[in-house]
Amino acid sequence: MPSSDLIIRPATSADAALLPQVERRAGENFRQWPGLEWIAEDEVTSETRHLEMIAGGLVLLSTQSDGQISGFASTEMLGNAMHLWQIAVEPDHQGQGIGSALIARCRTEAMARSAKALTLTTFRDVPWNGPWYRRLGFAILATSDLTPELRKILEQEAEAGLTDRCAMSLRL
Repeated sequence: MPSSDLIIRPATSADAALLPQVERRAGENFRQWPGLEWIAEDEVTSETRHLEMIAGGLVLLSTQSDGQISGFASTEMLGNAMHLWQIAVEPDHQGQGIGSALIARCRTEAMARSAKALTLTTFRDVPWNGPWYRRLGFAILATSDLTPELRKILEQEAEAGLTDRCAMSLRL
């Protein structure tokens, strides 16, 4: 359960420079997963892309009462679904329900935008990926159920060397 001093708010352009650092630190978890250690060293989302997402999509920040960023979620509408591009929680704040709180807020925001689903792509078996999302109510989509947008994202991820990926959806 997140602490009572957790604040979730939309990100502003002033926040964009901090988000790649949060993503980099959160990515350190991949060092413990055989075969995916390279992700901890891989590129993270650029400040420029974060600015684009803030301007045209929805980026939510979780902060503590002192204003320190503890995590973020980046989304945008793709067709009739809100797509979660990235969620990252600072290592010192993981396991405290912050990611779940961000997903809950994404769900609320998606419904406010009349989205039919909240979608994402993720590693199927990495514990803090596919299994975690399943616990939050997401379901793995069969290939036949993929939207053209999700199919394209999975293809691009495969070209970038990301394997064992799946698309998931939380129906709203």
